[in-house]
Amino acid sequence: MQNFDIFSDSAANLPDEYVEKYNVGIIAYSYLIGDTLHYTAQKGVPFRTLARQFYDALRAGEEAKTSLIGKETFKDAIEPSLKAGRDVFLITIASGISGTYAEAVKAQKELSELYPERTIVVRDSNNASLGQGLLVLHVARLREQGADLAACTQWFDENCYKLNSYVTVDDLKYLRKSGRVSAILAFAGNLLNIKPLIHASGDTPAKLTMYGKERGRRRSLAALVAAFDELTDTVDQTVAIAHADCEEDARSVEAMLRERGVKDIVMEYYDLCTAAHVGPGTLAIFFLGKDRRLVDAPETKPAHAKAQPAKA
Repeated sequence: MQNFDIFSDSAANLPDEYVEKYNVGIIAYSYLIGDTLHYTAQKGVPFRTLARQFYDALRAGEEAKTSLIGKETFKDAIEPSLKAGRDVFLITIASGISGTYAEAVKAQKELSELYPERTIVVRDSNNASLGQGLLVLHVARLREQGADLAACTQWFDENCYKLNSYVTVDDLKYLRKSGRVSAILAFAGNLLNIKPLIHASGDTPAKLTMYGKERGRRRSLAALVAAFDELTDTVDQTVAIAHADCEEDARSVEAMLRERGVKDIVMEYYDLCTAAHVGPGTLAIFFLGKDRRLVDAPETKPAHAKAQPAKA
């Protein structure tokens, strides 16, 4: 029996079928293209339809301006559960890359004063896209198996930093626009076919950081799978792939993972909220593995993280 409701902002990137199957409440981000307001999730509209429209617009030269989810939006989303006598578990995008978590905490504080008999758990995923989404999915599956809110919270706290995210970007101009690399580096990198490698760090709060680079698309995709090989010792898990409108490359990565024995793979278009800053062609994999806080410690950095970092 479900005794609490699960919510996440739409950066979690969970495919529609999982949202419906596990009854997860999704709170949508908004973004502007020109003067037109759009939402990253719309009831009754498949996410893949919204994603294709979004990436078509970016490729046509449009610029998407994103904003965080405010306190009042969170309150409006979760208060009906509290009124119905149900507790709430809310998981957000990493606070190291968005102010959304802070807004969720404000909503939690105000609603806790109105509903002191209810429990509202808010957690920073220290991740984004399907890194956040897999955490939501694991919690939802635990709930389905009968775990209560306390048990699900404990699992989350013990495993949050074990959810690893590895990303490669196809076109550096989007990182330049977001200020993550300089214009000179972006121009030179594209000219030389340099593909940056990014991961969710072990920092508190976690950030998306560049840890290396590869020359050429094929090598950058192989580098993502190499991180999987190095950082996990089990293929018996759900692995996720998110792609920013580059499904053929995603299928190539999927094939590499299946060659290694991975059977359960979730694939989806890359979350629109963060994709606005990395652009079409971005591809990422997500999996449970070594604790990122230990992996990122200087004395234990693995081979993949010792590559010369790209400098802004």
